[in-house]
Amino acid sequence: MKKLTLLAVATTILFSGNLLANDTLKILTWKGYAPQALVEKFEKETGINVELTYSNNEEMIAKLRATRGAGFDLAQPSQDRISSVQAKYNIYMPIDYSKITTTNVIPSMLTAVKNNTKVKGKSYAVPFCYGTSGLIVNKKLAPNAKDYSDLLNPKYAGKISYRLKRPTLIAIAFGKGVDPFKKYSDIAAYSSLMNTVGKDLIAAKPLVHNYWANGDALLSMLRSGEVTVAMGWDGGGWKLHKENPDIDFVAPKSGALGWIDTFAIPSKAKNVKGAYKWINFMLKPENAAYFTNDQGYGTASNGAVKLLDPEKKDNFERTFTKEDIENINWYPPVPSKLEKIEGRTLDLVKSAK
Repeated sequence: MKKLTLLAVATTILFSGNLLANDTLKILTWKGYAPQALVEKFEKETGINVELTYSNNEEMIAKLRATRGAGFDLAQPSQDRISSVQAKYNIYMPIDYSKITTTNVIPSMLTAVKNNTKVKGKSYAVPFCYGTSGLIVNKKLAPNAKDYSDLLNPKYAGKISYRLKRPTLIAIAFGKGVDPFKKYSDIAAYSSLMNTVGKDLIAAKPLVHNYWANGDALLSMLRSGEVTVAMGWDGGGWKLHKENPDIDFVAPKSGALGWIDTFAIPSKAKNVKGAYKWINFMLKPENAAYFTNDQGYGTASNGAVKLLDPEKKDNFERTFTKEDIENINWYPPVPSKLEKIEGRTLDLVKSAK
């Protein structure tokens, strides 16, 4: 009788523990990625309580490494910070895409994330939100500036600005008609490409007004007319467009450069079912539109743009056609050896007279 009683108690405790786990969803995410209004809506719709822990890429990796993938049901790392970490530490579980409402996801973004998070034939993430860099142009003063090659164009001498950082190296390569990401697996080919890009940037130094390091300073130079063609982020271009319709963000012909933050499920998540519910909930167009209106980032939700507030809707529709979205060059994981090559190239450009 005692054995039966103890068994019943143990079963009750186990059942209660599982029930409790399924009633709570623990999310490791960036600040702003789970607006309170959406959390409350999700909790009301599903009966699942959401617990948020704010973090960044480095902290997410550290927390999940320390627990070997336990402690959270969902994480939101950037797509280029997943495959190398997964291959080394095994902290995520493969995504079951049959449980994702893929009709709510922009196909090109889903494909990019599947490819860029693949380890041993399995993919580990679903796209959530994105941002891009490209050109910010005063169209009245530089109406024909449409690609990264215009950052080297003598026509705009003294009116050009960009950062001396790796995105500029990548952009100049794309402007030359070369896809640098396809050379990531060939160190010698990538080194040769960076040598060519470096020579181009050195030759173009006399054309540059300055190399900006502060986003606010760049916007000030564009406002004043000191700079008419620059490399910068979409949000900065849209901010200036609101002040002066002549200035705007331009998606380059050879493709804007884009980052994507994702949904990934830790390997020892307890509420996997709840994690998939949250992913699908956040990618519903009406919920994704609320997020973009609230935070300003674009989302991978297919159809969300149509539901945005007028100003934000105009920004996305004015800047990105369907073709522009499909043409975005999404950052893949960077092999460690390439960072040294890029650093050496940037140092040569900086030191050149």
